Amino acid sequence: MGLPSARCGVKRVPTTATPADTGRFAALVRACHPEPTAAVTLFATALAISSGRSASGIAAVAAAIVTGQLSIGWSNDVIDQERDAAGGRTEKPIAAGGVAPGPVTLACVVALVACVPLSFASGSPAGWTHLCAVAGAWAYNLGLKATRLSVLPYALSFALLPAFVVLGLPDHPAPPWWLLLAGALLGSGAHFANTLPDLATDARTGVRGLPQHLGAAGSRRSAALLLATGSAVAVLGPADLSLWRVAILVAVTALTVLGLRLGDRHAFRIAMAVAALDVALVVAAGTYLS
Repeated sequence: MGLPSARCGVKRVPTTATPADTGRFAALVRACHPEPTAAVTLFATALAISSGRSASGIAAVAAAIVTGQLSIGWSNDVIDQERDAAGGRTEKPIAAGGVAPGPVTLACVVALVACVPLSFASGSPAGWTHLCAVAGAWAYNLGLKATRLSVLPYALSFALLPAFVVLGLPDHPAPPWWLLLAGALLGSGAHFANTLPDLATDARTGVRGLPQHLGAAGSRRSAALLLATGSAVAVLGPADLSLWRVAILVAVTALTVLGLRLGDRHAFRIAMAVAALDVALVVAAGTYLS
């Protein structure tokens, strides 16, 4: 007796993904906030390379950072799904109906669980530091975003991310002060830039963080000041003053101010671009991070 064929009434199961499956997967990817997830992972990986970590150490940093960022992005969309729907946030996949909350929640839990051993792959001091950074971002998602303390999780988490990279080096050296301060300032600036396009929606849905209290003009000025100061610390902090560093700093500051004046829609991308330039300068200068 052979296996029954289709002519015997047995329905064949499709073996390829349907357009609906592809659409749900794409929506799941969008729900993780892919741009900041990729940007933060690349920043940390670049710092790990410049610090002289081994190939396995660099991979450990990248894996820990990306799983942490995935958990943060997915948790944001799950926690805010009702608020996003009420605010008409059609760019949010759950609110728009592109993906159900269940798969996003499952993906979030898997990423968060994976983040723990991957963080400790760089050693205990580094592991605890990274988990504190992730916890700070989760605290933002869970409620701090709607308070006047909304900037604190950004400042804390962005300061701890480069600290995680340095603490994973042999003998776990303390990270330099300027690296922590630059991370905190750039992260804080990114917070104000990130909220600019959504201030009106936040007002309708009851989100009253620090940027919402300052308003569009105050948030725009805060973003520019914090990003410019963070750039100054990143460029001038690790080395003696030099003409080329000052010239680069002036150029980055001008681009920051000009970019934020062009429109609020792309303000967060401007902030990420500024951070990318700062990281690139640190790496290109061969700065000693420990």
